[in-house]
Amino acid sequence: MAVPKKRTSMSKKRIRKNIWKGKGYWAAVKAFSLAKSLSTGNSKSFFVRQTSKKVLE
Repeated sequence: MAVPKKRTSMSKKRIRKNIWKGKGYWAAVKAFSLAKSLSTGNSKSFFVRQTSKKVLE
């Protein structure tokens, strides 16, 4: 017969939620860091073709 599970405590729930939020935070930090290195041309993992910018005079 099916038995209902015990309720998860608030502290355990909070710990799991913070771990989940932390993973998202570090993914965002890495993505921003990669974007910054690509925009400055300092990236060692990606090769981006540079386009020449012509100045209109």
